[in-house]
Amino acid sequence: GCATTPQLHYLVRATNTQNQPQPYGEVSIEGYYKKMAAAFSQATKYSSPKGPVTVDCANGIGAPKLKELMQHMPQDKLQINIVNDRIDKAELLNERAGADFVKTQQRGPQEFVDTAKAFDRWCSLDGDADRIVYYFNADGSQFRLLDGDRIATLAASFIGDLVRKAGLEDAISLAVVQTAYANGASTRYVESNLGLKVEVTPTGVKHLHHVASRYDIGVYFEANGHGTVLFNPRALKAIRKHEPQSPAQLEALETLKALADLINQTVGDALSDLLLVEAILAYKEWTVSEWLATYTDLPNKLAKVLVRDRSEYRTVVGTAERKLESPEGLQARIEEVVRKYKDGRCFVRASGTEDAVRVYGEAAEVYDVEDMVGKVVELINAQS
Repeated sequence: GCATTPQLHYLVRATNTQNQPQPYGEVSIEGYYKKMAAAFSQATKYSSPKGPVTVDCANGIGAPKLKELMQHMPQDKLQINIVNDRIDKAELLNERAGADFVKTQQRGPQEFVDTAKAFDRWCSLDGDADRIVYYFNADGSQFRLLDGDRIATLAASFIGDLVRKAGLEDAISLAVVQTAYANGASTRYVESNLGLKVEVTPTGVKHLHHVASRYDIGVYFEANGHGTVLFNPRALKAIRKHEPQSPAQLEALETLKALADLINQTVGDALSDLLLVEAILAYKEWTVSEWLATYTDLPNKLAKVLVRDRSEYRTVVGTAERKLESPEGLQARIEEVVRKYKDGRCFVRASGTEDAVRVYGEAAEVYDVEDMVGKVVELINAQS
């Protein structure tokens, strides 16, 4: 039969741990569904759902697997409408639908455009169901995206709260891991509002996963919607062993335990992340607009500049690709430009696939970003 990529990872972990004191789960796709459904029921034990969510499955494997998962879910806790579930026609896969389309085009699939009312909750999976992004229309049909950065901050705020309520803040280390492309406003929100540590790594899931695993609980998501939350054995043990001193502590501990089961510990999993977001929104009694209102993204721009030889553009090791080592002198000239803008930040890194460099910039005002990135692009063109 067919499975999503994350389900395959689940089966491998379940197989490798079946004879251990804490097996990961039953070795079957059925076992995956049972584990998720039980964990979701437990995570939403103290809350009620906030209306339906519509899931665009990108005409990929996520569609039949989400339907199978729903057969195991408590019907009173989660209402899901599925669109783009045509897996009989391969050419429809990701065709004007799915997480990548929504993130890059900044618009929903056609069904969203045609049917979504203001503040209806929608999300899109990608073709193999390891990425997810949320979105909605605000008043006057303004499209609003809740991407991987937003899912990370939502998860971090919730888990941070639970750790504190459970009385475990001194026993468990918690961090959010981002790449340099994460919006500066999200970084500031995690550090200042949530009081949590942020680590920045080079681009690529392997880097994020590696750093996240150094913490007892590590939250990581790429902006494209791929990510997860890792609970290491130390965290799981602390949660299991902690004696609750009050009903509120018990509730927090039970919810943390449920989240550790609900979140796929092996890899980013869109079905698991969907249930995570739904559980958090229900618990907090938040609408999508309340989720969006936690912070305001800084205006940003990503530009691509073709260059003769991308290998000339090397970044300084240990700066998470945010500073150039070569071409010589270019970094200093970039910093001179950026200094002039409020909340300005800009970095340049070589493309992994073509002779081009990508310029990412953000600043307090839209016109500042355009101006700043334009000037940095000029510097690069003058260079090559």
